[in-house]
Amino acid sequence: MKALVTLGTLLTMAVLLTAAAAPVGGGVPAAVHYIDHDKVAATMVKGGAIVSDPGLTILANRRGGGAVEYHEHTNHIFIMVEGEATIVTGGTMVDAKRTNAEQMTATSIEGGETHHLSKGDVITIPAKTPHWWKDVPTKTVAYYAVNIESQ
Repeated sequence: MKALVTLGTLLTMAVLLTAAAAPVGGGVPAAVHYIDHDKVAATMVKGGAIVSDPGLTILANRRGGGAVEYHEHTNHIFIMVEGEATIVTGGTMVDAKRTNAEQMTATSIEGGETHHLSKGDVITIPAKTPHWWKDVPTKTVAYYAVNIESQ
């Protein structure tokens, strides 16, 4: 039941934030999506999409620390459901490499703003903002990622 409430909250936030992040008609749900808690839980174990519409993807993710990410057009809303982590946003990417036309990765960030995230926290990361899951003391974190594509 908690997963459904969280998913409902996710979808509501995505719709509200879409108006500022995406052009009219992009990044909003194309249809009604109902994903039952068993499917959400199974997806959370391996990580992956639970909703995939044009301009809007909702992921159920589990991960540890990793490389810096930078997306040209992807705006994130991360909703923490388990674990804790330090995420760094903004700053200057160190040893940045373009992986494709839409994304870059790097080994670390100099400067930036450090945020300590734990269960129940929400963070928004606009497109063109470097972000780095720098430290995950709980080994992994579980979170929903609402990804809204902008122009």
